[in-house]
Amino acid sequence: MKIIVVGGVAGGATAATRLRRLSEKNEIIIFEKGEHVSFANCGLPYHIGGTIPDRDKLLLQTPESLKIRYNLDTRIFTEVLAINREQKTVTAKNLTTGKIYDESYDKLLLSPGAEPLRPPLEGINSRNILTLRNIADMDRIIQKTQTKNDFVIVGGGFIGLEIAENLIKLGKKVRLVELNNQVMAQADFEMASYIHHKAKEHGLGLLLNHGVQKFVDTEHGLEVHLQNHKVLKTDVVILSIGVKPENTLAKNAGLDIGATGGILVNPYLQTNDEDIYAVGDAIEVTHFVNQKKVHIPLAWPANRQGRLVADNMIKGNISPYSGSMGSSILKFFELSLAATGLNEKTLKKLEMDYHTIIVTKGHHAGYYPGAKELLLKVLFDGFGNILGAQAVGEQGVDKRIDIIATAIKAKMNIRELQDIEITYAPSFNSAKDPVNIVGYAAENMLKEDLHTLNYDQLENYVKKHDAVLIDVRTPLEFIDGHIEGAVNLPVDDIREKISSLDKNRKYLVYCQVGLRGYLAHRILKNFGFDVINLNGGYNLWSKVHTKKYELTL
Repeated sequence: MKIIVVGGVAGGATAATRLRRLSEKNEIIIFEKGEHVSFANCGLPYHIGGTIPDRDKLLLQTPESLKIRYNLDTRIFTEVLAINREQKTVTAKNLTTGKIYDESYDKLLLSPGAEPLRPPLEGINSRNILTLRNIADMDRIIQKTQTKNDFVIVGGGFIGLEIAENLIKLGKKVRLVELNNQVMAQADFEMASYIHHKAKEHGLGLLLNHGVQKFVDTEHGLEVHLQNHKVLKTDVVILSIGVKPENTLAKNAGLDIGATGGILVNPYLQTNDEDIYAVGDAIEVTHFVNQKKVHIPLAWPANRQGRLVADNMIKGNISPYSGSMGSSILKFFELSLAATGLNEKTLKKLEMDYHTIIVTKGHHAGYYPGAKELLLKVLFDGFGNILGAQAVGEQGVDKRIDIIATAIKAKMNIRELQDIEITYAPSFNSAKDPVNIVGYAAENMLKEDLHTLNYDQLENYVKKHDAVLIDVRTPLEFIDGHIEGAVNLPVDDIREKISSLDKNRKYLVYCQVGLRGYLAHRILKNFGFDVINLNGGYNLWSKVHTKKYELTL
């Protein structure tokens, strides 16, 4: 059998090598439009900043190594121009020589990836506006850093923030423009707020709720004209506003395209042509949690799909892809922010009912030196099905989200998080891990032994119910900062002063991170009071309501 793979990065390279491991008989050809195959594109920002000093470390394989080890015919600088489905051929062009020729196939795999979005704005084709997708893009940015010192990044996703961090480490002046009210759309606002404050701490100028109107080249550099008529003067702009599936080849061949713009495939990663399969950032997938069609351009799904599709192409459709959850993590200076499943914004948009738990705890035992605060947010429905989770902190973030992502894939009920036996020693963990605590809290909520609300519901709740807002921290903590309108009643004094409280009123209690608020909630509830606890406590509330991180022009 003759198999052609279009695209030699991530899913394409994984599939090609798996295809060879399955059989020595098949002829396998990889067409790659660029210069490099199987390179570590997620590592590109870190070579720009020097964290990965050796450029060659990013090149996982070469055409030569793929030939020697896997007997793959890898043709770089070769663009596939068309798929001729009736003839079962592709038309390819050697970009070096200009030669155009047809190559036949028995099975065809499309893995062209996704391309950076470039909106049709005035001045968008300026030579001082760059994107980052491949090694050549990385080299262009590095070249700019040799002579330029002022950079504006448009877009606050993974790539934008990673480039920003690495440029700052090079001593550059960096500002980041984001159309939405937060960076990292994968996370909810309160979680992204930690990144906002960290950006300020390291000198990254954040302009949230700012859209770009046009770009203008000048003799001194580049002007970024914003939609509010403000102008940023800079040397270089790096566009990082997201990606779109590279679907042109598939669309022109009459293959079905999904609503997200990704190539439409069945569970076996097969298109509407039985001899053509597709994987990676170019395809539309099913979200594992709610079974909706989505576009999730991440490395893990691409590599997983690459392995499965090889089995399906060789052995028949035997290995379905179970769907993607968007499990992802960002390193931003000292912080990590990770997410899996659905976030709260999406649940609201889909009008799904859900509960929220926020646990704030040290990433290991507090009495052991070096414990770092970890904030874990988990979303679940009334049956206990876990819908999604996010975490932010300096240490232990990946561990907790990986555990919960595994629990979601295993279709565990949130109550079962109590039973996950997690390794414990003071330098690694607490005897009750944050994941276990989520299980305990969820059980309390589902039994209606615990009632909570989120930071964005507080004001309306107090007004609607004329509720009494009680700060149950110490007087010193209260003096240091509190929510307006709150009265101070430390948790250890509640029983003594219980007779002074009116049982006809509703009460909203909060502490620093949630634990003392929960204890106060239980005391008041056991005495017959109508009480609710603030998720995340004053710590989270103050992060969200303090916007000193924003850049003023």
